[in-house]
Parts: sequence; C-alpha cells; structure tokens
Amino acid sequence: MQIDGAGRQQRGHVLLIAGDAAVRRRTVQLAPSANLAALGVLPVPVLLGSEVPSDTTYLDGARDPNTVLMRLRTAAATPGPLLVYLSGRLTLDRRGNRLHLALAGTTSSSVRYTALPWDWLGTELGARPSGPTTVVLDLVADKSAWPLLQEYGSLPAPPSAEVYGVVVPPAFAGGEDRVSSYTRHWIDQLRRSPTRPTHLQLHAFAVGAAALPPGTLVLPATHEIGAPAPQAHREQTPDPRPHIHALAAGGQHQEASALAQAWQQHVVQTHGNASPEATHWAEIRADLARMAGNYRSATQLWIDAGRTRLEHQHPDAPEVLAAAAGALYCWTQLKDRAAARDTGPELVHLLRALPSIEPRLLRLTQQRLEVLEGTAAPAVSAHAGPHPQAGLDYADTR
Repeated sequence: MQIDGAGRQQRGHVLLIAGDAAVRRRTVQLAPSANLAALGVLPVPVLLGSEVPSDTTYLDGARDPNTVLMRLRTAAATPGPLLVYLSGRLTLDRRGNRLHLALAGTTSSSVRYTALPWDWLGTELGARPSGPTTVVLDLVADKSAWPLLQEYGSLPAPPSAEVYGVVVPPAFAGGEDRVSSYTRHWIDQLRRSPTRPTHLQLHAFAVGAAALPPGTLVLPATHEIGAPAPQAHREQTPDPRPHIHALAAGGQHQEASALAQAWQQHVVQTHGNASPEATHWAEIRADLARMAGNYRSATQLWIDAGRTRLEHQHPDAPEVLAAAAGALYCWTQLKDRAAARDTGPELVHLLRALPSIEPRLLRLTQQRLEVLEGTAAPAVSAHAGPHPQAGLDYADTR
C-alpha cells in the first residue's frame, strides 16, 4: 500500500471525456467517442503510467456541464496520479469571449449553458491535493474559437499539470468516423513499446507520426523532447526553451533559430557533439525549422538526430523512433523535388535501421524516392494516398 504525505492511501484516477464531435460539411473531422472507445481497451496502469490502485471514469455524450464538472472535481480530489483525457470541439462563448469544450447538443447559441468552460479545468486541477497531474488533449477548434487561439499562441492550461496534445484548426478536410491520428499513434506506441514510455515521449512520437494539418497547435511543441536538467542546474541556468518557442509561435522564426543554434553550440562545447544534450538541441532546431516551414532543414536535422541517437540507443528507443517519425513527416511535406531527392536516401537508410518500423511505411518511402529519382513510373505512388498508420501523404511526388 502506498501512502501520500498526508497519510492517505495513494489512489490513481483516469478521467476520459468525450465532447461534441467536430463536423465540417457533413464530414466528421473528429470523433471523440471513437477515441474514448480505443483508449478504453488499454489497461488502466498502462494509460496512467502507474501501478497504484486506480479508478476510471468515462464521460461520453454528456450534455450538462455541471455533470462534467462534478466528475472532474471528484477526479481532482484523488490523492495520487491523475490522467485527464479530453477530446472534442473547442468553441467560443462570443458574449463572454471564453473558450468552452462543446458537449453533446451544444450549438453556437447555447454555448454558455451547454458547454464546459475551459477555465473550469484549470480551477479544479489547480486545487489538487497531491500526486502528478497529466492532461492529454485531442481537440478541434471551430471557426469561433480559432482566432482566439491564434491570438493566444497557445491554449490556456492548468499551470500545475503536464499538458500534452494537439488542437487542429477548423478548415482541415476531416476523415471518417474513426480514431483520430494523434490518439491512434499515442495508443499504438503504448501497445508496441516493451517498457512504458513517458507521457512526453508518447506525445513526441504521436506528433511526429500523425498527419497533422498545417497550423495545428501542438502542446507542447516537439522541441520539448528530452529530460529536464537536474534541479541544481535549473536554479543556476535559465531553461530557454519556453522563450524560444514563444518567439517561434509569434512568427519570429529567425530569432528563435538563432537563439537555439547559439545554445546548441554552447552545449556542444560543454558536452560534446554526440552528447544527448547536443542531440536534444538538434531536435529543438528541427522542430523550429518545421514551424517555420523550412522542411528541408527540418528533415536533415531530424535525420542527423536519429543517426546520432542510434549510435548510443537501441533502435526501438522512443527517442530514436520519434526522430525518425519527425524526419519522415517533414520529408513528405517537401514540395521541392530536388530537396526531397537529395535527403531521401539518408531517410531510407535511417528507416532501414529500425526493425520495428512499419514495413509498408518503408516501402512507400522507397517508392516515392524511386519516382523522384526517375527510376520508377510515377503511377507507383501517384495513387498510394495517405498511409493508414502514419497518415502521411505520398501522393504529391511532383
């Protein structure tokens, strides 16, 4: 039996909340119920990342925000680890200019009465008695909420919690009524990993592997990969990553890149070029390049990081797989034929070194490279479409 600092038995809680589905032109963009059903198959200790006795609460189809509030309050009172997962549509109460999670039946005119105010989440989780708190988000912002999120540059989140997730913009095409790409890759990694990855590692892999629409808000961005410095070091040296991310999120990409490169040079001089610290900063620069739309540089940086990690880590290590996923995603976004052709062989070489990589993913990458090099007929991949696992689009080989 595990006891917390107040003498209470430690007990965990998993709270899974499905809000209203996001629909565009009669096509489901996000199906929260499908996400909850998929998560519900996983054992609770795997979801929570803890072996303490735990409770699980599913809220699917709730129409009353006060019902959700009471469940949230009960979960927050748990004297142990807590995982809160929310999926659905973010909307805005135009009168109060407040973000809400739309619940079943929420309309633009009934937001104030039928949706969950987003700040309630921070209020309840901010009063947690003890235990680590993790919030995982898989959301779509509607047309009313998206401008406010762009103004914020982020999504307000409980300061006492670790928050991971994505908020997709309102204009993406959507798909079938199924598990969303981000949540699916989160689940796949939990199933495939021999040891349970951290929430941060799961987030990094899911972001790298999912086919996220352009402009997607990522919380936190994948440049946050890596272990924090020891407490004593953090007290002596300012942790620059939030500042760098704020610069990039505000469109100051050159400033963010220059600052990250300066820190990388400092780390290289201190710890060595192949050190984990230097590799971490290479990954930060890779994600900054992605945010700036410089996919060629991002692809090369992710490839370099993946190769460096392979020299010191197992091919199935989450950090290695995350680097490969980042490289592959950025490579598929390259519109310049020459740039894709130049970086393609190194990417294929990296993917071949990963025994757990999905075989079809490697095959499609090789096929696209053959088309780019002119050694295969364009028809080979012109109709390949998005990959069912990673959701990456191989159709554009021009």
